[in-house]
Amino acid sequence: MILAIDTSCDDTSAAVVTTSSQVLSNIISSQIDLHKPFGGVVPELACRFHVEYIDNVVQKALDTANVSLDEITSIAPTVGPGLSPALLIGISFSKGLAESRDIFLLPQNHIESHLLSPFIGLELEPKNCIGLIISGGHTELYHIKSIHDYTLLGSTKDDAVGEAFDKVAKMLELGYPGGPKIEELSIKGDEEAIQFPRPMIQEKSCDFSFSGLKTAVMVYLRKNNSFNLNNVCASFQKAVLDTLISKTERAIHKTGANQLAIGGGVSCNNYLRRYMTEFFQKKGIDIFFSRPEHCTDNAAMIGFTASKYIQKGLKVLDREIDANPNLSLKGFHSQFFNL
Repeated sequence: MILAIDTSCDDTSAAVVTTSSQVLSNIISSQIDLHKPFGGVVPELACRFHVEYIDNVVQKALDTANVSLDEITSIAPTVGPGLSPALLIGISFSKGLAESRDIFLLPQNHIESHLLSPFIGLELEPKNCIGLIISGGHTELYHIKSIHDYTLLGSTKDDAVGEAFDKVAKMLELGYPGGPKIEELSIKGDEEAIQFPRPMIQEKSCDFSFSGLKTAVMVYLRKNNSFNLNNVCASFQKAVLDTLISKTERAIHKTGANQLAIGGGVSCNNYLRRYMTEFFQKKGIDIFFSRPEHCTDNAAMIGFTASKYIQKGLKVLDREIDANPNLSLKGFHSQFFNL
Protein backbone atom coordinates (compact mmCIF):
# COMPACT_ATOMS: atom_id res chain seq x y z
CA MET A 1 0.00 0.00 0.00
CA ILE A 2 1.18 3.51 -0.88
CA LEU A 3 0.17 6.61 1.05
CA ALA A 4 0.44 9.57 -1.33
CA ILE A 5 0.45 13.19 -0.15
CA ASP A 6 0.15 16.36 -2.22
CA THR A 7 0.48 19.88 -0.80
CA SER A 8 2.00 21.48 -3.90
CA CYS A 9 -0.33 24.50 -3.91
CA ASP A 10 -3.60 25.27 -2.15
CA ASP A 11 -5.26 21.86 -1.82
CA THR A 12 -4.38 19.38 0.92
CA SER A 13 -4.72 15.89 -0.52
CA ALA A 14 -3.95 12.32 0.52
CA ALA A 15 -4.67 9.02 -1.19
CA VAL A 16 -4.11 5.32 -0.71
CA VAL A 17 -3.04 3.44 -3.84
CA THR A 18 -2.01 -0.19 -4.18
CA THR A 19 1.26 -1.18 -5.81
CA SER A 20 -0.88 -2.58 -8.66
CA SER A 21 -2.11 1.01 -9.30
CA GLN A 22 -5.61 0.68 -7.83
CA VAL A 23 -6.79 3.91 -6.20
CA LEU A 24 -8.54 3.04 -2.91
CA SER A 25 -9.13 6.60 -1.72
CA ASN A 26 -8.49 10.17 -2.84
CA ILE A 27 -9.26 12.90 -0.31
CA ILE A 28 -8.96 16.56 -1.26
CA SER A 29 -9.50 19.43 1.15
CA SER A 30 -10.06 22.49 -1.03
CA GLN A 31 -9.07 26.05 -0.13
CA ILE A 32 -10.99 27.86 -2.88
CA ASP A 33 -13.26 29.73 -0.47
CA LEU A 34 -10.24 30.76 1.61
CA HIS A 35 -8.44 32.39 -1.34
CA LYS A 36 -11.48 33.64 -3.27
CA PRO A 37 -11.49 37.13 -1.67
CA PHE A 38 -7.90 37.64 -2.88
CA GLY A 39 -8.50 36.52 -6.46
CA GLY A 40 -5.73 33.93 -6.25
CA VAL A 41 -3.67 31.71 -3.96
CA VAL A 42 -1.98 33.38 -0.96
CA PRO A 43 1.00 31.14 -0.03
CA GLU A 44 0.96 32.02 3.69
CA LEU A 45 -2.71 31.11 4.01
CA ALA A 46 -2.22 27.92 2.02
CA CYS A 47 0.56 26.77 4.38
CA ARG A 48 -1.52 27.53 7.48
CA PHE A 49 -4.36 25.46 6.00
CA HIS A 50 -2.05 22.53 5.17
CA VAL A 51 -0.66 22.45 8.72
CA GLU A 52 -4.14 22.52 10.21
CA TYR A 53 -5.73 19.88 8.00
CA ILE A 54 -3.06 17.42 6.85
CA ASP A 55 -3.56 15.02 9.80
CA ASN A 56 -7.30 14.82 9.24
CA VAL A 57 -6.95 14.45 5.46
CA VAL A 58 -4.45 11.58 5.81
CA GLN A 59 -6.62 9.82 8.39
CA LYS A 60 -9.69 10.18 6.19
CA ALA A 61 -7.76 8.70 3.24
CA LEU A 62 -6.80 5.70 5.38
CA ASP A 63 -10.33 5.28 6.74
CA THR A 64 -11.93 5.53 3.30
CA ALA A 65 -9.54 2.90 1.95
CA ASN A 66 -10.17 0.76 5.05
CA VAL A 67 -6.42 0.57 5.58
CA SER A 68 -4.33 1.10 8.72
CA LEU A 69 -0.95 2.81 8.89
CA ASP A 70 0.58 -0.60 9.65
CA GLU A 71 -0.35 -1.70 6.13
CA ILE A 72 1.38 1.25 4.43
CA THR A 73 4.69 0.21 2.90
CA SER A 74 5.61 3.41 1.00
CA ILE A 75 4.93 7.12 1.39
CA ALA A 76 4.93 9.25 -1.77
CA PRO A 77 5.02 13.04 -1.25
CA THR A 78 5.12 15.65 -3.98
CA VAL A 79 8.54 17.37 -3.85
CA GLY A 80 7.94 19.83 -6.72
CA PRO A 81 7.18 21.85 -8.64
CA GLY A 82 4.87 24.02 -6.57
CA LEU A 83 4.88 26.59 -3.78
CA SER A 84 7.97 25.91 -1.68
CA PRO A 85 6.44 26.55 1.77
CA ALA A 86 3.38 24.45 0.87
CA LEU A 87 5.49 21.58 -0.47
CA LEU A 88 7.51 21.53 2.76
CA ILE A 89 4.42 20.78 4.83
CA GLY A 90 3.72 17.56 2.95
CA ILE A 91 7.38 16.60 2.74
CA SER A 92 8.01 17.12 6.46
CA PHE A 93 4.91 15.13 7.36
CA SER A 94 5.96 12.30 5.03
CA LYS A 95 9.56 12.20 6.25
CA GLY A 96 8.45 12.06 9.88
CA LEU A 97 6.06 9.21 9.15
CA ALA A 98 8.63 7.32 7.08
CA GLU A 99 11.32 7.63 9.74
CA SER A 100 9.03 6.66 12.62
CA ARG A 101 7.81 3.54 10.82
CA ASP A 102 10.98 2.76 8.84
CA ILE A 103 9.20 2.56 5.48
CA PHE A 104 10.10 3.66 1.97
CA LEU A 105 9.91 7.29 0.93
CA LEU A 106 9.19 7.82 -2.79
CA PRO A 107 9.57 11.51 -3.81
CA GLN A 108 7.26 12.41 -6.68
CA ASN A 109 7.28 15.00 -9.46
CA HIS A 110 3.96 16.84 -9.75
CA ILE A 111 4.32 17.29 -13.52
CA GLU A 112 4.93 13.59 -14.16
CA SER A 113 1.82 12.75 -12.15
CA HIS A 114 -0.30 15.12 -14.25
CA LEU A 115 1.12 13.49 -17.39
CA LEU A 116 0.17 10.00 -16.23
CA SER A 117 -3.17 10.91 -14.61
CA PRO A 118 -5.25 10.23 -17.78
CA PHE A 119 -4.22 6.56 -17.50
CA ILE A 120 -5.53 5.99 -13.97
CA GLY A 121 -7.88 3.00 -14.08
CA LEU A 122 -6.85 1.96 -17.60
CA GLU A 123 -5.09 -1.27 -18.51
CA LEU A 124 -2.60 0.45 -20.78
CA GLU A 125 0.36 2.78 -20.47
CA PRO A 126 1.42 5.77 -22.57
CA LYS A 127 3.75 4.92 -25.41
CA ASN A 128 4.74 7.33 -28.16
CA CYS A 129 2.24 9.72 -26.63
CA ILE A 130 1.93 13.51 -26.52
CA GLY A 131 1.19 14.75 -23.02
CA LEU A 132 -0.50 18.15 -22.68
CA ILE A 133 -0.72 19.72 -19.23
CA ILE A 134 -3.08 22.70 -18.98
CA SER A 135 -3.53 24.18 -15.52
CA GLY A 136 -3.30 27.38 -13.54
CA GLY A 137 0.46 27.10 -13.24
CA HIS A 138 1.48 25.04 -16.27
CA THR A 139 0.95 24.82 -20.01
CA GLU A 140 3.38 22.26 -21.36
CA LEU A 141 3.71 19.69 -24.13
CA TYR A 142 5.77 16.53 -23.64
CA HIS A 143 6.65 13.56 -25.79
CA ILE A 144 6.06 10.51 -23.59
CA LYS A 145 8.08 7.74 -25.22
CA SER A 146 7.22 5.51 -22.28
CA ILE A 147 6.82 5.91 -18.52
CA HIS A 148 9.91 7.69 -17.11
CA ASP A 149 11.06 8.73 -20.61
CA TYR A 150 9.84 12.26 -21.31
CA THR A 151 10.98 15.07 -23.60
CA LEU A 152 9.71 18.61 -23.13
CA LEU A 153 8.56 19.95 -26.51
CA GLY A 154 7.07 23.29 -25.54
CA SER A 155 5.90 25.42 -22.64
CA THR A 156 4.32 28.80 -22.04
CA LYS A 157 6.57 31.84 -22.30
CA ASP A 158 4.43 33.83 -19.89
CA ASP A 159 0.98 33.07 -18.46
CA ALA A 160 -0.26 29.53 -18.12
CA VAL A 161 -3.64 28.94 -19.74
CA GLY A 162 -5.43 28.60 -16.41
CA GLU A 163 -3.86 31.83 -15.22
CA ALA A 164 -5.12 33.55 -18.37
CA PHE A 165 -8.65 32.29 -17.65
CA ASP A 166 -8.46 33.66 -14.11
CA LYS A 167 -7.12 37.05 -15.20
CA VAL A 168 -9.73 37.49 -17.91
CA ALA A 169 -12.42 36.48 -15.41
CA LYS A 170 -11.08 39.12 -13.02
CA MET A 171 -11.36 41.77 -15.77
CA LEU A 172 -14.97 40.70 -16.29
CA GLU A 173 -15.59 40.72 -12.51
CA LEU A 174 -16.60 37.07 -12.53
CA GLY A 175 -14.68 36.07 -9.41
CA TYR A 176 -12.17 33.29 -8.68
CA PRO A 177 -11.58 30.70 -10.02
CA GLY A 178 -12.43 32.04 -13.46
CA GLY A 179 -12.36 28.99 -15.73
CA PRO A 180 -15.72 27.44 -14.77
CA LYS A 181 -17.49 30.81 -14.91
CA ILE A 182 -16.13 31.63 -18.37
CA GLU A 183 -17.11 28.18 -19.64
CA GLU A 184 -20.64 28.57 -18.27
CA LEU A 185 -21.17 32.02 -19.82
CA SER A 186 -19.70 30.86 -23.14
CA ILE A 187 -22.56 28.44 -23.69
CA LYS A 188 -24.89 31.30 -24.65
CA GLY A 189 -22.21 33.27 -26.53
CA ASP A 190 -21.05 33.52 -30.14
CA GLU A 191 -17.46 32.30 -30.33
CA GLU A 192 -16.95 34.07 -33.68
CA ALA A 193 -18.24 37.45 -32.46
CA ILE A 194 -14.80 38.82 -31.53
CA GLN A 195 -11.60 37.88 -33.32
CA PHE A 196 -9.10 37.69 -30.50
CA PRO A 197 -5.50 36.75 -31.47
CA ARG A 198 -4.12 33.21 -31.42
CA PRO A 199 -0.66 33.90 -29.92
CA MET A 200 2.40 32.28 -31.57
CA ILE A 201 0.15 30.12 -33.73
CA GLN A 202 2.21 30.79 -36.86
CA GLU A 203 5.54 30.01 -35.20
CA LYS A 204 7.05 26.58 -35.80
CA SER A 205 7.82 25.92 -32.15
CA CYS A 206 5.52 24.11 -29.73
CA ASP A 207 5.73 26.96 -27.22
CA PHE A 208 2.73 28.91 -25.97
CA SER A 209 2.02 32.52 -25.00
CA PHE A 210 -1.20 33.77 -23.46
CA SER A 211 -0.30 37.22 -22.17
CA GLY A 212 -1.03 38.79 -25.57
CA LEU A 213 -4.46 37.19 -25.67
CA LYS A 214 -5.17 38.43 -22.16
CA THR A 215 -4.07 41.93 -23.17
CA ALA A 216 -6.27 41.81 -26.28
CA VAL A 217 -9.30 41.13 -24.08
CA MET A 218 -8.34 44.05 -21.82
CA VAL A 219 -7.99 46.41 -24.81
CA TYR A 220 -11.34 45.28 -26.20
CA LEU A 221 -13.07 45.95 -22.88
CA ARG A 222 -11.51 49.41 -22.63
CA LYS A 223 -12.66 50.31 -26.13
CA ASN A 224 -16.19 49.00 -25.66
CA ASN A 225 -18.16 50.36 -22.73
CA SER A 226 -21.06 48.18 -23.77
CA PHE A 227 -20.33 44.57 -24.68
CA ASN A 228 -21.96 41.16 -24.70
CA LEU A 229 -20.43 39.24 -21.79
CA ASN A 230 -21.32 35.84 -23.24
CA ASN A 231 -19.66 36.71 -26.57
CA VAL A 232 -16.47 37.91 -24.88
CA CYS A 233 -16.22 34.68 -22.89
CA ALA A 234 -17.02 32.46 -25.89
CA SER A 235 -14.57 34.27 -28.19
CA PHE A 236 -11.79 34.16 -25.62
CA GLN A 237 -12.37 30.46 -24.97
CA LYS A 238 -12.33 29.73 -28.71
CA ALA A 239 -9.00 31.54 -29.08
CA VAL A 240 -7.55 29.38 -26.31
CA LEU A 241 -8.90 26.20 -27.93
CA ASP A 242 -7.49 27.09 -31.37
CA THR A 243 -4.08 27.78 -29.84
CA LEU A 244 -4.00 24.51 -27.89
CA ILE A 245 -5.10 22.47 -30.90
CA SER A 246 -2.55 24.11 -33.21
CA LYS A 247 0.41 23.56 -30.89
CA THR A 248 -0.63 20.02 -29.97
CA GLU A 249 -1.07 19.08 -33.63
CA ARG A 250 2.43 20.43 -34.31
CA ALA A 251 3.83 18.27 -31.51
CA ILE A 252 2.13 15.20 -32.98
CA HIS A 253 3.54 15.88 -36.45
CA LYS A 254 6.99 16.48 -34.98
CA THR A 255 7.09 13.19 -33.07
CA GLY A 256 4.81 10.86 -35.02
CA ALA A 257 2.91 10.16 -31.80
CA ASN A 258 -0.37 8.24 -32.04
CA GLN A 259 -1.66 8.96 -28.52
CA LEU A 260 -2.64 12.20 -26.78
CA ALA A 261 -3.08 12.49 -23.01
CA ILE A 262 -4.46 15.70 -21.49
CA GLY A 263 -4.42 16.60 -17.80
CA GLY A 264 -4.43 19.56 -15.45
CA GLY A 265 -7.22 21.69 -14.04
CA VAL A 266 -8.20 23.34 -17.33
CA SER A 267 -8.79 19.91 -18.87
CA CYS A 268 -12.03 19.80 -16.84
CA ASN A 269 -13.44 22.29 -19.38
CA ASN A 270 -16.11 20.33 -21.27
CA TYR A 271 -15.91 22.63 -24.30
CA LEU A 272 -12.19 21.91 -24.71
CA ARG A 273 -12.73 18.20 -24.16
CA ARG A 274 -15.48 17.97 -26.76
CA TYR A 275 -13.73 19.84 -29.54
CA MET A 276 -10.24 18.45 -28.93
CA THR A 277 -11.65 14.91 -28.90
CA GLU A 278 -13.51 15.52 -32.15
CA PHE A 279 -10.51 17.13 -33.84
CA PHE A 280 -7.87 14.54 -32.92
CA GLN A 281 -10.02 11.44 -33.29
CA LYS A 282 -10.57 12.48 -36.91
CA LYS A 283 -6.77 12.47 -37.22
CA GLY A 284 -6.63 8.89 -35.96
CA ILE A 285 -5.16 9.85 -32.59
CA ASP A 286 -6.20 7.98 -29.44
CA ILE A 287 -7.05 10.70 -26.91
CA PHE A 288 -7.22 10.34 -23.12
CA PHE A 289 -8.37 12.88 -20.55
CA SER A 290 -7.93 12.77 -16.79
CA ARG A 291 -11.14 12.11 -14.92
CA PRO A 292 -12.50 15.34 -13.36
CA GLU A 293 -11.40 14.26 -9.87
CA HIS A 294 -7.86 13.75 -11.19
CA CYS A 295 -7.58 17.02 -13.16
CA THR A 296 -6.86 19.44 -10.34
CA ASP A 297 -4.13 18.82 -7.75
CA ASN A 298 -4.76 15.47 -6.09
CA ALA A 299 -2.85 12.72 -4.33
CA ALA A 300 -4.38 9.87 -6.36
CA MET A 301 -2.24 10.78 -9.38
CA ILE A 302 0.82 11.03 -7.08
CA GLY A 303 0.21 7.55 -5.71
CA PHE A 304 -0.57 6.16 -9.16
CA THR A 305 2.78 7.43 -10.45
CA ALA A 306 4.56 6.04 -7.40
CA SER A 307 3.02 2.63 -8.08
CA LYS A 308 4.64 2.66 -11.53
CA TYR A 309 8.03 3.27 -9.88
CA ILE A 310 7.54 0.19 -7.73
CA GLN A 311 6.31 -1.94 -10.64
CA LYS A 312 9.39 -1.02 -12.68
CA GLY A 313 11.75 -1.73 -9.78
CA LEU A 314 13.01 1.79 -9.20
CA LYS A 315 14.86 2.18 -5.92
CA VAL A 316 15.33 5.39 -3.95
CA LEU A 317 18.93 6.62 -3.89
CA ASP A 318 18.62 9.19 -1.11
CA ARG A 319 16.04 9.68 1.64
CA GLU A 320 17.19 13.26 2.22
CA ILE A 321 14.64 15.03 0.06
CA ASP A 322 13.66 18.68 0.03
CA ALA A 323 11.15 20.92 -1.69
CA ASN A 324 12.04 22.16 -5.17
CA PRO A 325 9.50 24.74 -6.40
CA ASN A 326 11.04 24.78 -9.89
CA LEU A 327 11.58 21.04 -10.24
CA SER A 328 11.65 19.83 -13.84
CA LEU A 329 11.33 16.33 -15.23
CA LYS A 330 14.75 16.49 -16.86
CA GLY A 331 17.15 14.64 -14.61
CA PHE A 332 14.55 14.02 -11.91
CA HIS A 333 14.67 10.23 -12.02
CA SER A 334 18.46 9.99 -12.08
CA GLN A 335 18.61 12.40 -9.13
CA PHE A 336 16.41 10.35 -6.83
CA PHE A 337 16.21 6.85 -8.31
CA ASN A 338 18.33 4.13 -9.87
CA LEU A 339 17.08 4.80 -13.40
